[in-house]
Amino acid sequence: MSHTLAVAGVVERGRAAFERQAWAEAYELLTAAVQQGPVDAEDHERLAVASYLLGKDEESNKAWERAHHRCLSSGAPDRAARCAFWLGLSLLLRGEGAPASGWLARATRLVTEGGLDCVARGFLLVPEALVLLGSNPAGAAALAVEAREIGERFADDDLRAFAWLMAGQAAVALGEHARGLACLDEAMVAVTAGEVSPIPAGIVYCAVIEECMTVYDLRRAAEWTQALSSWCDAQPDLVPYRGQCLVHRSQILMAQGAWPAASAAAERACQWLARPAHPALGIALYQQAELLRLCGDFDAAANGYRKASQFGIEPLPGLALLRLTTGQLDAATTAIRRAVEDAGHAAGRPTLLAAYVEIMLAADDVRAGRAASDELSQLADSLDAPVVRALAAHARGSVLLAEGDARTAVAALRDAASSWRVLEMPYEAACSRARAGLAYRELGDADGAEMELGAARATFIELGASPDLARLDDLAPPAGRPVARVLTDRECEVLRLVAAGKSNRAIAGDLVISEHTVGRHVQNIFTKLGLSSRAAATAYAYEHGLV
Repeated sequence: MSHTLAVAGVVERGRAAFERQAWAEAYELLTAAVQQGPVDAEDHERLAVASYLLGKDEESNKAWERAHHRCLSSGAPDRAARCAFWLGLSLLLRGEGAPASGWLARATRLVTEGGLDCVARGFLLVPEALVLLGSNPAGAAALAVEAREIGERFADDDLRAFAWLMAGQAAVALGEHARGLACLDEAMVAVTAGEVSPIPAGIVYCAVIEECMTVYDLRRAAEWTQALSSWCDAQPDLVPYRGQCLVHRSQILMAQGAWPAASAAAERACQWLARPAHPALGIALYQQAELLRLCGDFDAAANGYRKASQFGIEPLPGLALLRLTTGQLDAATTAIRRAVEDAGHAAGRPTLLAAYVEIMLAADDVRAGRAASDELSQLADSLDAPVVRALAAHARGSVLLAEGDARTAVAALRDAASSWRVLEMPYEAACSRARAGLAYRELGDADGAEMELGAARATFIELGASPDLARLDDLAPPAGRPVARVLTDRECEVLRLVAAGKSNRAIAGDLVISEHTVGRHVQNIFTKLGLSSRAAATAYAYEHGLV
C-alpha cells in the first residue's frame, strides 16, 4: 500500500509539473513513476509529450507506444488510434517516412475497421492533406473542411487549429492568399490564446510563419515570429521549435537591417538544430551564409552554402549572387539559369527572378533581363505582395537603365526605394537608391546622383555591407577625374577592345587570357564606371578618348 501511495504521489507531482509546462521536471517524475509501477495511459501520453518537447525523441516514441498498447488493452481503441497518430506524425516530421507510414496505417485501421466516429478520424486527415497540398490543393481544402467539422463536433481545439492551418495552406497553394492568411490567423488566435496543446501549437506556429514567408508577407511573419519567441521563452526546457524560431527571427532581423542580431540568431539556430541534425538545419545554414555574403566574408559564405546543400537546401540564389560578387560571372549565370528553369512556379520564384535580372544584366544579356523583369511584374500583380512589388520595381528600373532609358528608370527605382522604406527594409532601399544614383548620372544630374549615392553609401556603412560599399567607392569619378585613376591598365585594354565590338572570347584570344578572366574584367569595368551594358561602355570609351 505504501509503495502504491508513493507512486501515486510521484504521478501527481509529475502531472502538476506538466500543467506548469515544466517539461524537464515532468519528464523526471513521470519517468520515475513508470519505472516504479503501472500508471494510466494518460500519464504515458504526458510522458511522451514531455519527452518530445525536451528533444528526447526515442523516449517519446516508446511512451507513445506504451500509451497506445495500454489504451488497446483497456478497451479504448479511439484513444489508441490517437496515440498511434501522434507517434506517426512525430516520425513523419522527423523525416522517418517508413515507420511513420506504419503507425498512421495502424491508426487508420483502428478507426475504419472499428467504424469509430472519433476525433482521431479528423487528425488522420492532416497527413492526407499534407500529401495533397502540392498536387491537389483543392482536395486538401476539402479535407480541411471535413477535419474542422469533426473538430467542432468533438470540441477538440487541437484538431480545429490543424484544420484552420490546413485550410490556410490549401488556399495559399490555390493562389487565394487573402483567404489563406485569414485562415492562418484563425489558427494562430487559438494558439496564442493558449487553447492548443504544446505539440500542435509548435507545429502551427512554424507552419504559419513559413506560409507568411512564402507569400512574402514579412510584417505578418514578424508578428507571429515574435509571438513564437515569447512562447518559447516561457518554456525554458523546450527544444523543438526553438531552432526554427531562431531561423525565422534571423530572417526578420536581416530584413529589418539588424544584421549583427540576425547573425547571432542564425548561429544559435545552427547550434540548436545540429543536436541531433534537424531537417531545418539546412535553412539555418543558408540563412547564415546569406549574412556572411552580404558582409563580405566570401569564403565562409561559400562554405555555408555547401553545408546547406548537404542538408537538402538549394543554395540559390545566394550562391549565384556570391559568384557574381566575386567576379565568377560564368558560374553565376549558369547557376541562376538552372535555378529559374528548375523552380517552375515555386513559391520562391520572385526572389530567383530578381537575382536572375541582376546577373543577366551583368552578363550584358539585357533581353533575358527584360523577360525576367516582365515576368516578375506579372507575379507582383497576381500576388499583391508589397515585397514582390518592390522587387519588380527595382528589376524594372535596372533593365530600363541597361536599355538606355535612364529617365524612366529613375521613376521605377525611386518607387522601389520608397516601397522598401515603407517595408522598413534598409538594405534593399539602399540598393535601389544606388541604382537610381547611376540613372541620375546617366542623365547628367550630378546633384541627384550625389544625393542617391550618398544615402546608399551611408546605409551600407551602417549595415556593414562591405561588398556593396566597395562597389559604390569604385563608381565613376566626378567630371574631370582621369579614367586611368579608376581602371587598371588591363581593364583599360579590355574596355578598348569592348568598344571595338569584340566578344569576350575574341578579347581573350587577343590578350592571351581566359574568357572567364575577361568576364571578370568586364564586370569590374561596369561596376567601377557605373555602366550596365557594352553599348554604354563603348560610348564611355569614346567620350574619354580611349579609342
